[in-house]
Amino acid sequence: MASLALVACKNGGDKAAKEEQGTVKEQSAAEQRKFVEEPVFDINTTMGTITVKLYSQTPQHRDNFVKLAYDKFYDGTLFHRVINGFMIQAGDPLSKDPNAVDRYGTGGPGYTIPAEINPELRHKKGALAAARKGDTANPERESSGSQFYIVQDEQTCAQLDGAYTVFGETIKGFDVIDKIAAVQVDGKDRPVTPVKILSVVEVVTPETAADSASAAAGTQQAQ
Repeated sequence: MASLALVACKNGGDKAAKEEQGTVKEQSAAEQRKFVEEPVFDINTTMGTITVKLYSQTPQHRDNFVKLAYDKFYDGTLFHRVINGFMIQAGDPLSKDPNAVDRYGTGGPGYTIPAEINPELRHKKGALAAARKGDTANPERESSGSQFYIVQDEQTCAQLDGAYTVFGETIKGFDVIDKIAAVQVDGKDRPVTPVKILSVVEVVTPETAADSASAAAGTQQAQ
């Protein structure tokens, strides 16, 4: 009986050790990365790459986008709503399934994000903003947990200032935005030929590297 108890104890210990390892592994890549106040990401699409910078003034939206990108949530999703002279919209996980085409634009990760509307952050060309339900169903203007749009035309999107959370901006790839906006669409603004997000990957720039080093130094001093 004693040896059996020892084996059981050993198995329990192994299990605990594995669970502990699993917890470390379970800690997402987003949580393990070095903190950057305004991280930069490449949104790699079938029509080229759009490089965006996330704003420090909208930390909840920034951190959520970082997490989803590191979880590869956006990989394989489509630009499901494209309006030339206005904006291009993506981030719906349902768009990975061609059988769910009638529900494109309604999907998400199962949660919303509190609005972080900042009057200083406008819908300029290339602005990255969070999609959301309309004011009647969503008076608090909470953002979709994953869907976003990128401004193609600043003038027509100016009407959205102060009503939607702008949480980043394009720093490279404006031509790709225009190319996507110009594709042929159907009656529901869906591209006839799918435009897919292949991956969303963080980019290390001199600015973000310095930001990360500064944050690390501050953490060490705090300890």
